[in-house]
Amino acid sequence: MEQMFIYIVPLLGIIGLVVMAIKSAWVTKQDAGDENMAELAGHIAKGAMAFLKAEWKVLAYFVVIAGLLLGWSGTLIETSSPVIAISFLIGAVLSAFAGYLGMNIATKANVRTTQAAKGSLKNALKVSFTGGTVMGLGVAGLAVFGMGALFILFYNMFVLSTGGDVNGAAMETALEVLAGFSLGAESIALFARVGGGIYTKAADVGADLVGKVEAGIPEDDVRNPATIADNVGDNVGDVAGMGADLFGSYVATILASMVLGREIVSDDNFGGIAPVLLPLVIAGMGLIFSIVGTWFVRISKDTDSVQAALNKGNWISILLTVAASYPLIMYMLPEGELVLSRGGSIAFTKMGVFGAVVIGLIVGALMSMITEYYTAMGKRPVNSIIKQSSTGHATNIIGGLSVGMESTVLPILVLAGGIYGSFLAAGLYGVAIAAAGMMATTAMQLAIDAFGPIADNAGGIAEMSGLPKEVRERTDILDAVGNTTAATGKGFAIASAALTALALFAAYVGIAGIDSIDIYKADVLAGLFVGAMIPFIFSSLAIAAVGRAAMDMVNEVRRQFREIPGIMEYKNKPEYEKCVEISTQASIREMVAPGAIALIAPMVVGFAFGAEVLGGLLAGITVSGVLMGIFQNNAGGAWDNAKKSFEKGVMIDGVMQYKGSDAHKASVTGDTVGDPFKDTSGPSMNILIKLTSIVALVIAPHISEKPHGSHAMKETVEIKKEITYVDSKKVEKIEKIVITK
Repeated sequence: MEQMFIYIVPLLGIIGLVVMAIKSAWVTKQDAGDENMAELAGHIAKGAMAFLKAEWKVLAYFVVIAGLLLGWSGTLIETSSPVIAISFLIGAVLSAFAGYLGMNIATKANVRTTQAAKGSLKNALKVSFTGGTVMGLGVAGLAVFGMGALFILFYNMFVLSTGGDVNGAAMETALEVLAGFSLGAESIALFARVGGGIYTKAADVGADLVGKVEAGIPEDDVRNPATIADNVGDNVGDVAGMGADLFGSYVATILASMVLGREIVSDDNFGGIAPVLLPLVIAGMGLIFSIVGTWFVRISKDTDSVQAALNKGNWISILLTVAASYPLIMYMLPEGELVLSRGGSIAFTKMGVFGAVVIGLIVGALMSMITEYYTAMGKRPVNSIIKQSSTGHATNIIGGLSVGMESTVLPILVLAGGIYGSFLAAGLYGVAIAAAGMMATTAMQLAIDAFGPIADNAGGIAEMSGLPKEVRERTDILDAVGNTTAATGKGFAIASAALTALALFAAYVGIAGIDSIDIYKADVLAGLFVGAMIPFIFSSLAIAAVGRAAMDMVNEVRRQFREIPGIMEYKNKPEYEKCVEISTQASIREMVAPGAIALIAPMVVGFAFGAEVLGGLLAGITVSGVLMGIFQNNAGGAWDNAKKSFEKGVMIDGVMQYKGSDAHKASVTGDTVGDPFKDTSGPSMNILIKLTSIVALVIAPHISEKPHGSHAMKETVEIKKEITYVDSKKVEKIEKIVITK
């Protein structure tokens, strides 16, 4: 039974994919509305697919070249293999496919949500959330199946077939090759997130500044030439980009736990691989409980809280995962003490591992709650921005920046407590397994996150189709909640990035053969400062790219209003495809530089200055990136919901203010500034952190301060026997210590 347990993981991934297919078929069967609605949805789907094809064409060159280099590097050292190139290619393809799955269902669910909103908010929520569920299950299902199947393959190829030690070089090789899968996934995720973010925000900013502010027409008005590009952007950035993003995050988190698990000598019933296998099983189990959680996301009448329904499903999936983790850990891990020899050599038990999983889930839940507070309508932070909008554009900007900076305090304290608590519970393995526990319910988190862009698109189609006011009101309710859930999803992702980065950092230190990162050394301290700078230049490039693309979009929209007669009188249709083309070309062109920084910086520093300086660089990127991510995500989310609050009317100094007021115009400016924060550079921070760590992990054997090559990794095994007497009974304690020379 125990020997077959390893095959449960890909099986759980297949279950998730089957449920995804069933739900996708249900969404497709729903009514897509009248001919006009179908035509608008067709424009959006066509534009989204055109972007993906253009992006994939560019990324194909990168994937092939990077794969060849990885394959060549795998021949240089004993603890790698040319097979890492195949692993990399599979990770890249599945990451891209995860994004495609989300975008494909989103472009079908949007118009069907609009049609459902004609009937009730209840129906609209069901369609939009089911669309989000398809994406969540697709991403998590592909990740669990891909990681599980490849681990089985590499475990058999490099360990079982050679009779290698599960704690030695054979397993290190298997996991090094598996790291290629994670590198492929994160590489595609970075380009997809940055490229998609540039696309959506260029269109959004152009549509807002000319349409709403200059022309005074409603958001998503059919007369606005950029409105189709804006709706396409919701899919390529907030759906396809986000899908690839969380696929990569999910895989990196599992990998970090597995790499550290290899260093634990475990006398278990699974051939000694229980600490390596455990994070995979937790991920598969979380996928199943996410499916269960989705059953509880429903409302019975239109006055019910959509946010409460989403929270209910989320909490159920979290609590079920906690409850099931206990018997799973008790069954898989052995009795007695376990030791990860590095990082303080803390001895821990399987109860400590369970405690770390619980801590990870608590940290994830708290991060979501804190983010919701700072970005939700009706809360003190958003209300403060609304109030400051009454005195102009500048005070709105000041208010949003202040909220974003303040919002870093509680998340960082929660993260610090989570890191320290999980370390006390189970050492560095506990930190990694806490991240795995947090990411276990990724399918549910992503379903909650993805329904927002679907609802946003549904509102745009309702506006462009001229549907009754109550339809747009219902989609706006979903969209407003979606803004908050998108922000909480990004907070969740950045929290997982911090924990995962520490685990990857620990794995890197072990493979690189260094004992510590000593910032008292001048070169290491210099690396730390350079690392702290990288998230800033990365953000600068991403935001500047949005600005340049938005200028092109603004000029094009102004040109069409000026040169095409009859647009404002509905006598002529705008040239939507021109705006779609501008966003597509700009995003493909501008995504290269930020992506190159993330990939090249760790390689240059590692090969030029050594393993310890690269460790300093990673530490700087992690700390700076986490802070930048939280700040930008929350500031952007708060600005967005401050703007949306004016749609229902807000009370400022005893006077009701609505859309079209000066205060509302100031809030539009704030939202425009916040857009690239929350949808381009902010959410890219978690990928930047993990991608640089994975690149470092992959090149670690090449820059290791341990001997490597033909003389590397010679192992001896020392058996240590300790005899004690308990109540006059002799008790033998035997430890197997693997010594690497």
